[in-house]
Amino acid sequence: MPSPDVYWLALRRARGVGPRTCKLLIEKFGTPEKIFQLSSDQIAAAGVPRNTAHSIAEFRDFEPLEKELCELPNIGARLVKWTDADYPPNLRQIADPPPFLFVRGTATLTDNTCIAIVGARAASDIGRRMAQRLGLELAAKGFTVVSGLARGIDGEAHQGALDAHGRTLAILGCGVDVIYPAEHRKLAEAIIEGGGALISELPIGTQPLAENFPTRNRILSGLCLGVVIVEAAEKSGSLITARMALEQDRQVFAVPGSPLSGKTRGSNRLLKEGAKLVECVEDVIEELAPQMASRAPATARMPSAEPVPTPPTSNISASAEVARLVQAPIDAKAPEGIADSSITILNNLKESERLHVDSIIESSGLNAQTVLRLLLELELEGRVTQHPGKLFSLA
Repeated sequence: MPSPDVYWLALRRARGVGPRTCKLLIEKFGTPEKIFQLSSDQIAAAGVPRNTAHSIAEFRDFEPLEKELCELPNIGARLVKWTDADYPPNLRQIADPPPFLFVRGTATLTDNTCIAIVGARAASDIGRRMAQRLGLELAAKGFTVVSGLARGIDGEAHQGALDAHGRTLAILGCGVDVIYPAEHRKLAEAIIEGGGALISELPIGTQPLAENFPTRNRILSGLCLGVVIVEAAEKSGSLITARMALEQDRQVFAVPGSPLSGKTRGSNRLLKEGAKLVECVEDVIEELAPQMASRAPATARMPSAEPVPTPPTSNISASAEVARLVQAPIDAKAPEGIADSSITILNNLKESERLHVDSIIESSGLNAQTVLRLLLELELEGRVTQHPGKLFSLA
């Protein structure tokens, strides 16, 4: 007899069954295991087309799915089901949530501090730098940065979060064991090692086919409080993500670009249509702060008969930071001693042509997030310049 988790995979693999049908049936009957015990007439009575109900009732191909589940521990992955307490609460609220997720990495998914950063694959140098800076600053403030592991803006957003020693999640349009693009293999490993995760609803081994990505985007936006579009052409996947975010009642942000550049026509159009303009990380946080302050811990109705407790989030620093951001003005005066710390960093840079960020952290005696924030402030003031390879020098 198949294991209970196998029925979850089987329900999604039955012909004609999509996320909405899964949600309908699980809300009606509680678990996929119970659904497979029903006749096609009983399934159809729940509002499912008769041919789909028949394909569920006649499904018998369980053995390959058992093997798929057995393979998950070998790649460091696990199955997170819609009825599990660690299923993302924001994602459970959308109209077509995936019935389960394959998660490769140790990250818990229950915090409500996710913000997506997406944009062009063939991004400009300015766009890349902006994505990296937003990822770094958001992660340094305790937010979880979400993106799609693609070339360009996505990769820079992930890397920025990692540079801040923060957490980042990559939502894939392929199996969690398939890294696309291949040159982001080291980045994917760093995401996992940094406490983040690779996430997909697709079976392991699934290749990155073009048709997978638009449906992937609903997960990317659904996980998050808001989506920041850094660069997007007139017709791009980022605009699909923005549209889905609006349908899911998520906030959409866009970084303005030159009207002479085709790379930013899509993001500029979003601004014309009402997206919030972003020039710095405070523009994002200031817009979302009231929403975070009023949002109670996620207790969306669970489809199972018995209530499933929501575990406490392990992202303690994020929760504390959200509370601080909500209760204090964004431009609150820096704590005493920060100015002296900036001087210490500048003095260290005077003694070397270029210093790696790790050396600056070690010599300053401050924690990594504080040093990264100070370096960004000094860079914005024109006193410090960042170079490739996480190197810094006096401007």
